[in-house]
Amino acid sequence: MKILVTGGAGFIGSHLCESLIERGQEVWCVDNLYLGSEENIRHCGNSDRFHFEKFDMLDTARLNSLFKQSDIDTVFHLAANSDIQQGSVNHEIDLKLTFLTTYEVLQAMRRHKVSRIFFSSSSAIFGDTGKNKFHEDFGPARPCSLYGAAKLAAEAYLSVFAKMFGFQVWILRFPNVVGERSTHGVVHDFIRRLKENPARLEVLGNGLQRKPYLYVKDLVQAILLIVEKAKDSPAIYHAAGEGLTTVREIAEMVVDEMGLKGIPVLYQSANGGWVGDVPFYQYDNSKIADLGFKPKYNSTEAVRVAIQKTLGKK
Repeated sequence: MKILVTGGAGFIGSHLCESLIERGQEVWCVDNLYLGSEENIRHCGNSDRFHFEKFDMLDTARLNSLFKQSDIDTVFHLAANSDIQQGSVNHEIDLKLTFLTTYEVLQAMRRHKVSRIFFSSSSAIFGDTGKNKFHEDFGPARPCSLYGAAKLAAEAYLSVFAKMFGFQVWILRFPNVVGERSTHGVVHDFIRRLKENPARLEVLGNGLQRKPYLYVKDLVQAILLIVEKAKDSPAIYHAAGEGLTTVREIAEMVVDEMGLKGIPVLYQSANGGWVGDVPFYQYDNSKIADLGFKPKYNSTEAVRVAIQKTLGKK
């Protein structure tokens, strides 16, 4: 197969490119390097089945040229602004990088008669609902971040393209994903802060936020399983490690793995960490389990492994 991975030099995209190459696929990776890095994919260049193109997905001339020249038959669309906090500072970033990139990819696919697309969505589409467990048909969706709103709008467009143009659409709503090469998120942020000041750790929120985490290589396994086995369109799935992990537990693990036990960890009084943060959610994983998905690590194990990998200990 000839595959396009948008956002392929990013945290998750680079791991996906690796797995696709290992499976013998020919991969075109496109990334504007806003959050991605050429270092993440440098080793992929050892394969003659890997091609890297640096440009923005909103550059429609370059995008259409790529489709015309490469004979792509499947798209894995991961390009987005994945740093949710940035949406509360720059109110256009999710419109452009999360929604409009999806729209332009869909239009290019339609023009060039490519009809298979995997889309990386998010639990952020649901918003803050309290104690509910999210299943695939949970609703109504009421996002509380611009990132969540952009992902929800993109899902709607994908659904229309599936029905109107016969696209095969696979959607996986990511949980909190952790692992090496991450550029933001709680594990990355705690390690960065402690490297800057190992005498104390300041935490956004009260630390009682509880969420499911998934190790990045387990996530890639889920992505490929869905594309291989799910036949309905749009096919919508959730995946996460079993159980929930609190921010306090993550802080304790980071401090422990960095050999800094005994330092003060300072919490705030707010439930959430920032405007648009969802302090609690939980996934119903039964639908993807029926496909045969079983992650190697549960939520807390995934966090521990991610910390160790980020620190170069494992």
